[in-house]
Amino acid sequence: MERAHLDFDRYFEVVMETAEAQAAEMTVDPGRSVGGPENYHAESDQWLFVVSGTGVATVDGDEERLTAGDLLRIEAGERHGIENDGDEALKTVNFYTPPR
Repeated sequence: MERAHLDFDRYFEVVMETAEAQAAEMTVDPGRSVGGPENYHAESDQWLFVVSGTGVATVDGDEERLTAGDLLRIEAGERHGIENDGDEALKTVNFYTPPR
């Protein structure tokens, strides 16, 4: 068994990893964006779970609204960015399979 406590006190931190998967916490401050049209993971799917806050994910040019409780899967090779368009921090837990 392995356990981690997520504090969401920095932009991005890998909190747990195995040979098959990687888990990371990410915090995007209001008005900020991460990633973009050149950001992709060639061989890893990214599963993004929104813990709190709101934002917009742009995946291969398509926009998807994000709110607390949403789960978004970004397939390997898809170019993507995340923008926080709300008034509070956008906090997400991200899983990468296989690890990036």
